[in-house]
Order: sequence, then structure tokens, then C-alpha cells
Amino acid sequence: MKVPPVNLIKQNARFKREFLGSLEELIESGQFVLGEELKRFEKEFATFLGVKHTLGVGSGTDALVLSLRALDVKRGDEVITTPFTFYATVEAIMLVGAKPIFADIDPETFNLLPEAVEEALTSKTKVILPVHLYGQAAKVEEMRFDGIAVLEDAAQAVGARRGERTVGSLGDVAAFSFYPTKNLSALGDGGAISTDSDILAERIKRLRIHCQSEKYVHEGIGYNSRLDSLQAAFLRIKLKYLKIWNEKRREIAQTYTEALRDLVQTPKELEGNYHVFHQYTIRTERRDELVEYLRQRGVAVSVFYPVPMHLQRPLRDRFGYRKGQFPEAERAAKEVLSLPIYPEMDNWQVEYVVESVRSFFGR
Repeated sequence: MKVPPVNLIKQNARFKREFLGSLEELIESGQFVLGEELKRFEKEFATFLGVKHTLGVGSGTDALVLSLRALDVKRGDEVITTPFTFYATVEAIMLVGAKPIFADIDPETFNLLPEAVEEALTSKTKVILPVHLYGQAAKVEEMRFDGIAVLEDAAQAVGARRGERTVGSLGDVAAFSFYPTKNLSALGDGGAISTDSDILAERIKRLRIHCQSEKYVHEGIGYNSRLDSLQAAFLRIKLKYLKIWNEKRREIAQTYTEALRDLVQTPKELEGNYHVFHQYTIRTERRDELVEYLRQRGVAVSVFYPVPMHLQRPLRDRFGYRKGQFPEAERAAKEVLSLPIYPEMDNWQVEYVVESVRSFFGR
């Protein structure tokens, strides 16, 4: 394969010595869970985001579930979210017993349309859950309604900004993923929750350790979901490079856009936004043909996501969602295509992707 989807070996190789040094220190400390490394990472990540609290948890999915629990979402409540996202966004809502209510997306940004969110509000709406898809901040400020909390799904958008505010500080609480392919990645699973609320932070601290208020005293039913000390140490090393890496992604994105905007719909960066391009996603009515052509040329392309959430079996069977309800999400699912984009790409690889796309269209 000439252009892989990511190159984790190349990214992590430069940190091997630092990683091994952190491992040795951790072994000597004996603090493997909820230790000083996690506290240091949580403090540094909170500073990076511009929030009071970040709490490390086991995964991005756990971050969503614990956030919903901290917001007291339960059976009978409704959570408004997007039908065009990764399954975990919707799965988390169902895991706490609530009902996902979908609102359609903006066809240019693929993020939730605030007008559609407002139309979906009911007396049962407890939370609005926008996803900062592909690395671009959603219009969270236009999804604020009295008495309804906002939970940001920021799994794909660490470092993104809307105006002067960083993703993770726009809502009441936010969920992050450190899955190995993310812009800020662990060497395994990991996640975090950010909030300015002391109350929510305290609830999440308890929820992640079996609702423990003090040793062997439990106030409810919680989870075993902690970001372990080793992953926290690795993330502390990589956090120092996140801004540089995001800038590199933006440079590659600009190259793609300048070369391809006459052939396909290229990503639109909203005015005032700072897009971090976790994915560089184009759309074309000839998507499936283009996918096959690029793969034959050794370009690893991906489709995020081919089946909208409302058409996934658990949503159809349990809630009766059907085809045609969210036309923009359905159309996007048939037309989107993500090109390789990661900081370790060589210039020749970027040029090869451009050349391959243009040759498909006979240009």
C-alpha cells in the first residue's frame, strides 16, 4: 500500500525512548491506577482545553456513558443527537436507558443543524449531544436551551476551536477518545471527560470507581473505568506535540482542497472555526467508483459512515426509525469519502493522493 490510512509505527517510534523511560518510572513507583501520572495528565489536559476539570476514563464510549449518568439521564429521557456519527454516540444513550432523538445534519459540515435540533425538542428532552464530526466544532452556542444540558462528543476534535473557545469547553460536559488513530492517541484504549462544573466532576470521579465516595463506601451503581497511569504517561508525552500535529493536518487539508475543489465537494471550515481534520472528507455522487479506483492504486480510503444511525438495526427495531426520515444524513452516507490525512504523511504521498483523485476524473 502506497498510502496507508495512518502510520502509527512512524508516529510512535520517535517516542520509544521516552515511553520506555516512563514505563521504568511507573514500575518503580508502583502506582498503576489513579496515580500521580494520571493527575498530572488531567491537569495538563484541562489547561490545554481551558476548563477546570478533566477526568481520565477507560475509553471514549465510557466518557459518553459516564457523562450521561452524571447528567442524571435515565429511562424515559430523550437525548437529541445526530444520525451521522460513529455508533458509540448513540449506543451510549441507549446504554443509560434513554431514547435517541435524531435531528438532521448540515450537508456542508456534516454537523447537527441547530434549526433541526430546535424542532426535535420535546418536554422529555434532557440533553443535546452534538458531535464535532471529522474535527470541526459544531455550532454549540445555537443549541443552548433553558433547562437542557449540552454534552459534546469531541472524540474526533481534540484541539479544535470555535472562536476563542476550545472544543471541550463549549458545553456543560464533553467526552474525548484517545483511541490509537485519534489526533491525540494512546497506545491502546483511553478517554477523558472535561467540564467546568465541580458537581459534575465529583459525580464522574465517583462513577468511574464503582460510585465510591470513600474507601469501601459506595453511593450507587457505577463503573470500573479509569485511564491507567501508563496511558496517561504516554499521553503527557504526546500532548506537547498536538498543536504541531494539528497544524500539519491543516496544511495537508489545504493542499487537498486547492487541488480537488473543482472536482468534488471539499470540507467547509466554518468562519471562526479551527478545524483539526481528524478526517479529510470529500463527497461525490461517484463515491463507490472512486473508492474502488483509489484502493486499486494503493490509496487507503475510508467511508465514515456508510449506514446512518437511524437505519442501524437496534434503532430500527427498538424505536421504529425508517428510511427517508433524515435525508441529508442518508445522502451523505452514500457520498462521503475520507482521504488519508495524518502528520506523518510524506509530501510525495499527499501528491500521489491528489494525482490519483484527479486521474479518476480524467484531469
